[in-house]
Amino acid sequence: MEETISLKEIFEVIKKRLLLIISFTIGAALIAAVMSFFVLTPIYESSTQFIVNQSQQDESANIQLDQNTIRTNVELINTYNVIITSTAILNDVISELNLPYTAEALKKNIQVSSEQNSQVVTVTVKDPDPVQATEIANTTVHVFQDKIPDIMNVDNVNILSEAVTKADPTPVEPKPMLNIAIAIVLGAMLGVGLAFLLEYLDTRLRTEEDIEDKLDLPLLGVISTIDTEDLRRDPTTLNQPAKGGFRHVQTQKSNTQ
Repeated sequence: MEETISLKEIFEVIKKRLLLIISFTIGAALIAAVMSFFVLTPIYESSTQFIVNQSQQDESANIQLDQNTIRTNVELINTYNVIITSTAILNDVISELNLPYTAEALKKNIQVSSEQNSQVVTVTVKDPDPVQATEIANTTVHVFQDKIPDIMNVDNVNILSEAVTKADPTPVEPKPMLNIAIAIVLGAMLGVGLAFLLEYLDTRLRTEEDIEDKLDLPLLGVISTIDTEDLRRDPTTLNQPAKGGFRHVQTQKSNTQ
């Protein structure tokens, strides 16, 4: 027989395990806050831009750019995006700045992007040191500008704006508020899931309704729980109705010989 659960039962489970759910939610938020503010290393970001345009020879001849030339330059950007993060460029950057990175490790910290149909390329570098992030960004573009004529026999890269370290740099990673918000959601979901799991595993009978629903048996009567202290103080409590439903009876056995 397929079991179904009503909306009322869902709210009853949540209400019953509310303290557990709140505990998981607060705990997850605290862990995320501690990790974000005290454990994770702050990462800073610095960006520089260069533009891909016509060669100097074309400029000296005062040849005006047409749509075909612009389209060619835009297509070249895709190739440049690969070259600028290649070993040929990054090894020179590492050697010039004496960086404690390999070319592969440095490549993961560099992001090259450009807007669609734009000749402007943005090189963004992330590093735990904001000054070093700026130096890597600028050096990478300078090395690329110096070596691209030999690599592709073109001279159409000009630096548009260099990276600058702000007076009071703000880390871009981690993002404490976002991490805490995600942790709150995950903590609440975990708490609710655990609440329903505990409710599913709990097969104890606590109320008269449990007997009728789970055992499909009619309820004939209820016996109250009576402590020994209650018997000594007031024997009439034997006749009082049960408080809270289905309980066991505690009695004293007499010693017989």
